[in-house]
Amino acid sequence: MGSSRFNRTAGNLPTLDRFLTYRLHMLHKLSDRSSHELYLKESGLGLGEARCLAAVGSFDALSVNRLAFEANLDKGQASRAAQSLVDQGLISKNASENDARSVDLKLTEAGRQRWTQVMDLINRRNHEIFGCLTLEERRQLGDFFDRLIDHARGLNQPEA
Repeated sequence: MGSSRFNRTAGNLPTLDRFLTYRLHMLHKLSDRSSHELYLKESGLGLGEARCLAAVGSFDALSVNRLAFEANLDKGQASRAAQSLVDQGLISKNASENDARSVDLKLTEAGRQRWTQVMDLINRRNHEIFGCLTLEERRQLGDFFDRLIDHARGLNQPEA
């Protein structure tokens, strides 16, 4: 591992740049920047729109709340991105069959074509970002992420 950019520690704690959460945020920040540029250039969609399109196309129908969760955006961002995608004719917005106060978001035919393009870009970005790892290391990292996500979900469950 590289040396720390920081030279002070508090007691026995490592410097900030050695914490896993810090490094996850740093990787997220660096990859989002270049992903945003790539999505704009190759699909004409910003990062939020691309994430929303990918999420809508990956599930049968999504409410705005569920879209925000799946696209890893706050509700306001998801709502604005969804409306932009509706305006572009890439997703449809219809009254929910399950909840009269909600809407279901689904891909249109044009949206399905753009979804395929965006998913190809996401696949390519994953190969660029994780290309320094072997296939076995990527599989292991995927398994670790699955475990960490399951664990974090358990930590966020309200107590009975």
